[in-house]
Amino acid sequence: MKKIFPHLLLIAIAATSLLPFLWMVLASFKPLAEVEKLNPLPTVWHPENYKKVFEQVPFARYYFNSVFVAAWVTFLTCLTSALAGFGFARLQWPGRDKVFQLYLGTMMIPGVVTMIPNYTLMVKLHLLDSYQGLIVPAAFSAFGTFLMRQFLLTIPPALEEAAELDGASPWQVFWDVILPLAKPGMVTLAIFTFMGNYGSFFWPLVLIKSEHLRTLPIGMLFFDSIYGRQTNLIMAASVMNIIPLVILFVTCQRFLVKGIQLGAVKG
Repeated sequence: MKKIFPHLLLIAIAATSLLPFLWMVLASFKPLAEVEKLNPLPTVWHPENYKKVFEQVPFARYYFNSVFVAAWVTFLTCLTSALAGFGFARLQWPGRDKVFQLYLGTMMIPGVVTMIPNYTLMVKLHLLDSYQGLIVPAAFSAFGTFLMRQFLLTIPPALEEAAELDGASPWQVFWDVILPLAKPGMVTLAIFTFMGNYGSFFWPLVLIKSEHLRTLPIGMLFFDSIYGRQTNLIMAASVMNIIPLVILFVTCQRFLVKGIQLGAVKG
């Protein structure tokens, strides 16, 4: 019984966590008049709600924008974080640890505080209302640098020492030796970065004015306007919105767990 109870408790917690998701899926098939009623199942199923989402807004364009921006931010964040993590974990230079602590201190600054400086910078760089304005500010991450540094500390120094004895340069050591071994950490960072940027709301809301550049969270505001809230269509759009995240998490779950475990090392 002692072994069964923890599993039953975990099943109950998992089922409770899935209830909002289940309600969202069921509500996406209901007419608007039934969404807020207590009956869990729709009296008549309306799969055309998903078609209406594409008819009322350019949902496919919003989909592309969100995936495109999140993919580029993920790629650049993994690249910059891996380079910075390598510099902080494997290279010796004066003041390295002090600079790293200072860099980590930026994680305590709320994003709202840096919103106006970032916006002003985008204005001066003429990056307002553009893909570059959405991607560039998010391409550098103190958390990503910390995660990669911690993970790279788990790699035995003997490997890079052997490469250096064979005449490898620091860049070759990073690219040919360290980076392939850092795959679990890179995948973990990629998952966190993609999920965080894919659902970004406030920065695209401030930066983007053109409809063809809107991301999914901004585009879905159309269904909650002064003309009323189309909750059933919001739920249909939300279901389609989270599909890439579910696929990403399911396919990369083993790398995520391994990366977190190996990265949780005292540096």
